[in-house]
Amino acid sequence: MVSTTATPKPVGKKPTPAARKKPPAATRKSGNGYDADAIQTLEGLEAVRKRPGMYIGGTGSQGLMHLVWELLDNAIDEAAAGFADRIDITLHRDNSVEVADNGRGIPIDRHAKRKVSALEVVLTELHAGGKFGGGAYGASGGLHGVGASVVNALSAKLVAQVDRDGHTHELCFNERVAGQFSGSTFTAGHHLEKVKRISRNKTGTRIRFWSDRDIFDPEARIDIDQVRERVVQACFLVPGIKIRVVDKRSGGSAKPFEFVSRGGLADLVDHLSSGGNACEVITLSGIDTFTERVPVDGKMTDVLRECVVEVALRWVKGYETRVESFVNTIPTSHGGTHTAGFDRALTRAVNDVLLKDTRKLAKLARDNKHRAVREDVQEGLVAACKVVFAEPQFRGQTKQELGTPAIEKIVYDVVKRGLTDWFTASGPRTHVTAVREKLSNAVINRVSSRQMLETRRRAASMGSTGMPDKLADCRTHGPDSELIIVEGDSAAGPAKAGRDAEYMAILPLRGKVVNAGKATMKQVMDNAEAQALFTAIGAGSGRDFDLESARYGRIVILCDADVDGSHIRCLLLTLIHEYMRPLLEAGRVYVAQPPLYSCRLGDTVHRAFSDEERDEITARLTKGGRKAENLRWNRFKGLGEMNVEELAECALDPETRILRRLTMDDGAAAGRAAKLFETLMGADVAGRREYLIANSALLDPAALDV
Repeated sequence: MVSTTATPKPVGKKPTPAARKKPPAATRKSGNGYDADAIQTLEGLEAVRKRPGMYIGGTGSQGLMHLVWELLDNAIDEAAAGFADRIDITLHRDNSVEVADNGRGIPIDRHAKRKVSALEVVLTELHAGGKFGGGAYGASGGLHGVGASVVNALSAKLVAQVDRDGHTHELCFNERVAGQFSGSTFTAGHHLEKVKRISRNKTGTRIRFWSDRDIFDPEARIDIDQVRERVVQACFLVPGIKIRVVDKRSGGSAKPFEFVSRGGLADLVDHLSSGGNACEVITLSGIDTFTERVPVDGKMTDVLRECVVEVALRWVKGYETRVESFVNTIPTSHGGTHTAGFDRALTRAVNDVLLKDTRKLAKLARDNKHRAVREDVQEGLVAACKVVFAEPQFRGQTKQELGTPAIEKIVYDVVKRGLTDWFTASGPRTHVTAVREKLSNAVINRVSSRQMLETRRRAASMGSTGMPDKLADCRTHGPDSELIIVEGDSAAGPAKAGRDAEYMAILPLRGKVVNAGKATMKQVMDNAEAQALFTAIGAGSGRDFDLESARYGRIVILCDADVDGSHIRCLLLTLIHEYMRPLLEAGRVYVAQPPLYSCRLGDTVHRAFSDEERDEITARLTKGGRKAENLRWNRFKGLGEMNVEELAECALDPETRILRRLTMDDGAAAGRAAKLFETLMGADVAGRREYLIANSALLDPAALDV
């Protein structure tokens, strides 16, 4: 709403012609308040502070982490160009972050146009750097040239030190203003201070920043695990570079983390591979050129670019896909044109060469269902795809997706040609056969799974639920419903009697479900208990699992509180992790914890979930002189021994039961979970033995008979 105030007219005087004349159009105010004064311009770094999400993706932890990546990417570019072999990242106790390298050092001489040091220009001008036009870098993390200045824009304080020409030169910033600190006093100015004399051969750059907490969310924090993961990745991208991470924050590890790699992408794929390997690491490479129309001296000009393609891949025995992609030294989490070319070439090579005339797919060929799709060929695939070329175009400043169109065809040609050669000539025959068998099974299983779903839909439309006979279903499905998995019919009886049939379904399993960690997909699909679970949930399995189609909002595992019950829980969780993982990632899997012991004392029932807790309760209850032998503890051998009321109170009643929610809420947690499932439930007996020896304080290695 616009408020206006009328100016009083002069009394007794007639307005002169000049007074009656309208003001010029350029200065006349509009009635709606929208005029030239309403148009604002953001000078310098204010645009970044006004819309930080445009530059770093958000103001949470990931946005804060992006500031670290910007400085790290600059240091890696120096290493990739051959000018640095060491990077140090330090997380200080005061929550500042420092990134240092032993590269050439940012130039410190006076910039001809800006009349200040080149270092100040880099830290204050959005589009300033050595990555334009190929002057200082042939290929780098991107053409935007905003990384260091964005860090400064979103910092309350920043200190930059450059080692060059026999001195350490320092320039500080306090709220984006250049100057120098003397203790707590800040003096504005453009002068670079020589803080230390050093060897003339020593060069490098150190930037330490204190993020502006007025910009970032209060809970935003640098995740040390993500930093280490990014460091490992960077070392694979630039073989020979050594990166050291030190966490000096409260609660941080006192031991520095240091990593170096010599093998490039092949080592990265080997590092990412988990489970048994179906084949060796396949390395592909090639160089091609393309023409790009770009502005040069104000005119659109055709420029010839050279693109180097490097790819490493292998198939493992599981079905989980892990494809990492990079442009120069920048990870592209959203892929782009290079991954589009990779995906297309992989699918085409598998169909046209590897699976051509495969006898196993002959039956499917009659119905033209024998060709593999993207999900089939990437089942169990671990791959890394990297392209290197000058001035890449990204879709967005966060550089998560490559947009340069010509790269798709270049990558396609390199990958298609290289895989064709490996399938037909260079690949070991046993490895090629193993991959063919794996991908053939993937096609067959996908077709079979979809046929089974279609049969179930048709049965439902004809009035049949198609559900397992032993399922005691609930009346209402959706987010508030839950499927409770119990051991056998003995536990199913009291569970059915004590449940709320409106939203609680009971599925008893007979015996132990197949170990999905080392069983083949066919063995899992042929297992009656696994099929009963897949059918009851109704969302498919493996790659075809659709979380939105799940009939229940929660999956609750209810097993006995003994060792055998723990084993069944592990088997069920392994099956869910391997074939219905989105349930875990969405936090929709729970474990009910029934008691191991119960004791009634008057009107009070005491429950213990372990021998130690039982002894603790006993000691507490006998302090007043009560004899321990008068406490009659009842040990439940199984849920079937509980009466309806006990089971309902301990495992079914939302007000009294104890449920533990199992989650994998980020990539790091998912990676750790996958590795642990593989170790404990997989086929590698020697690896499991080593893990148990290293992690069990109660284990006597000499007594192991394995």
